[in-house]
Amino acid sequence: MLSSTFERKAFTLLTCLFISSLVIAAVVSTKIINIFGFYAPAGVLAYSLTFIASDIISEIWGKERANEVIQCGFIALLAAIFLSWTALHWTPAPFWNGQEGFASVLSNTPRIVLASLIAYTVSQTHDVWLFHLIRKRTEGKHLWLRNNLSTITSQLIDSTIFVSVAFYGILPVTDIILGQWLAKTVIALLDTPIVYLGVSIINRQNRLCPAA
Repeated sequence: MLSSTFERKAFTLLTCLFISSLVIAAVVSTKIINIFGFYAPAGVLAYSLTFIASDIISEIWGKERANEVIQCGFIALLAAIFLSWTALHWTPAPFWNGQEGFASVLSNTPRIVLASLIAYTVSQTHDVWLFHLIRKRTEGKHLWLRNNLSTITSQLIDSTIFVSVAFYGILPVTDIILGQWLAKTVIALLDTPIVYLGVSIINRQNRLCPAA
């Protein structure tokens, strides 16, 4: 049970951040970007935000709540597949001339979202599992360790599965896997203060307002 109005709002906000970042990452990942000589799908930043949200949720509300959010994200990705496919194949108005550009963005989205579904399910489940394993082994200490180790390991799993499924036979997958994972690793290291700040704010508000 969520113990305060602030905590309920925080949980809702983090869940919205998680799901919206997840879905938009699947859409914009059709573009490959250059990051200081490394190549990665453009959804790398958006997808990295999901790990910030899930780590805060795991720390405050526990493994069960985190897994519930992951399940909601899975449903959201399924909806994204259906809606993007429907929009792409719906007969356009006779005066609208943007179908070609629209198709260039969305034509690969079903394959990318399928790749996202597989990679997301495996990596996010692994992230929550490893986060709580480290939390148990360290007796709740060293948030920085479980945040970084669980995220970096899970991001490698995610990058390998996602890029292989989404771009095999189309683009050089090895270079993209390496580029995406390195970018995600840097973001994971940089997001540690954000995770600490989020956990600290929620815990402090709960102490000030222990009941709804």
